[in-house]
Amino acid sequence: MNKHNTLLIQGGRVTDPASGWDALADVAIANGVVLAIGQAPADFVPARTLDATGCIVMPGLIDLAVRLREPGHEHARMLDSEMAAAMAGGVTSLVCPPDTDPVLDEPGLVEMLRFRAEKLNQAHVYPLGALTRNLAGESLTEMVELTQAGCVAFSQAEVPLANTQVMLRALQYASTFGYAVWLRPQELYLGKGVAASGALATRMGLSGVPVAAETIALLTIFELMRATGARVHLCRLSSAAGVELVRQAKADGLKVSCDISINSLHLTDADIGFFDSRARLNPPLRQQRDRDALRAGLADGTIDALVSDHTPVDEDDKALPFAESEPGATGVELLLSLALKWSQDSGVGLLRALDTVTRGPATVLGAALGKREGRVGQLLPGGVADVCVFDPQAAWTVQADALRSQGKHTPFSGYEIPGKVRYTVVAGQVAFQA
Repeated sequence: MNKHNTLLIQGGRVTDPASGWDALADVAIANGVVLAIGQAPADFVPARTLDATGCIVMPGLIDLAVRLREPGHEHARMLDSEMAAAMAGGVTSLVCPPDTDPVLDEPGLVEMLRFRAEKLNQAHVYPLGALTRNLAGESLTEMVELTQAGCVAFSQAEVPLANTQVMLRALQYASTFGYAVWLRPQELYLGKGVAASGALATRMGLSGVPVAAETIALLTIFELMRATGARVHLCRLSSAAGVELVRQAKADGLKVSCDISINSLHLTDADIGFFDSRARLNPPLRQQRDRDALRAGLADGTIDALVSDHTPVDEDDKALPFAESEPGATGVELLLSLALKWSQDSGVGLLRALDTVTRGPATVLGAALGKREGRVGQLLPGGVADVCVFDPQAAWTVQADALRSQGKHTPFSGYEIPGKVRYTVVAGQVAFQA
């Protein structure tokens, strides 16, 4: 055994939602693979030992929505900072949307992003390819070539697909080749506002986005799924009515999965406060009854995954008046802690909370990764050694300046949240240490 590639994580509580494993055990790792959980083999000599006493040892987190801002911001070294932020958050696999500049609609761009990401030896990066050229919603991209370049699915990112004919063709094509389509359900013309429709938006004079913007888009998507048999992942549900429609679609046997963001899980439109642009988000924060329904849907499994919706926004673009500021917030470093906070607030068990950031998103990715990666989102002998070690007793206060991301804006600034990542291990290598 090559001693240089061995690692022992000692004395922690190993928790794996996929297998239901939850017990004190050591984890022995060799050559990027989990060798054993519990008793290490007799001839195992670790090159390094991590003390995980009092900590939880879990599979590395999988975040289905992380904007790395590359291609487009190479000059600012955005890839380096946002990957470092992922490591600090225990996120070992991440999906990046195609709304980069230029858009991820050509194989060469996808290959370049993956090459640059791999050179950093940090999180595994899974790009989404653009569904239509330049996300313009008119002509389909070359999905086969983009898949060969490394795309795991196809998306319009935040750009609504107004042309139903194009959406039908996209779903037919994706269904034929077994690709998944990721869509954020938003009707173009109803979705142009900056806050959720309701008393608060009216009082503040902000243009509203009604719940119907989400439900009309969902009903359209579901009808086209019935017609094509396509598999669709719905990105960032925001409303109680939306959750109910997804629950019904799943009961009807449609191949649908969905996620919600940490923002919608914890916050409501009241958090806009006095026009605080940190709470200017897509989708907009809705009322408390919507937040309660999202929490219930995540608890009962209607919602498959919790995502950070990490969107680093430049200082100048956030310093504008609320309605003009760029939507988005940084979040990849907060994902684990906000999943734990939800667990504490709503009495959902730890395993369910961790499930929403490991097994749940892994299942969404599963069909795309099955051929390539094997079992991401699990911690088991023979599996890839992507591990997050965190201290559940440690709490920390979110301070913008202390975040590793170049996006310093988050509506959670000043919040005290539970759980501190101590180590992040990617493919058997310690990539972050607090």
